[in-house]
Amino acid sequence: MKLRIKGNSIRLRLSKTDVANFASKGILAEKTEFVNTTFTYALESVQGIQEITCKNEPNLITVCLPKHMADEWTNTDLIGMQNDVEIVPGRKMFLLVEKDFVCIDNTFEDQSDNYPNPNAACGPTTE
Repeated sequence: MKLRIKGNSIRLRLSKTDVANFASKGILAEKTEFVNTTFTYALESVQGIQEITCKNEPNLITVCLPKHMADEWTNTDLIGMQNDVEIVPGRKMFLLVEKDFVCIDNTFEDQSDNYPNPNAACGPTTE
């Protein structure tokens, strides 16, 4: 699972194995170790909530998916889900959870467990 944070947005991208593990366990977490602490980010399927949300604890960010949405996402071709969560009046946090596609351009990372990129095959163009 990859984490991208920029400003008030959090994006999680999951490989095929990540999605399968999340589907079977209802939670997926990754850790990044620093000299004096460990930072954890997680995705959790939660019963009883109606929209994607997040919670922040010291050294832990958890993106929470409603269980019914998590079940649909892990068992279909649905690519991703998103939500804007109001964090304080007038300010929002954008949350995006998506399946990770193989990059079309060259990259140094192993992409063997990523989903096929639907834009990888270019057909004839008509003008």
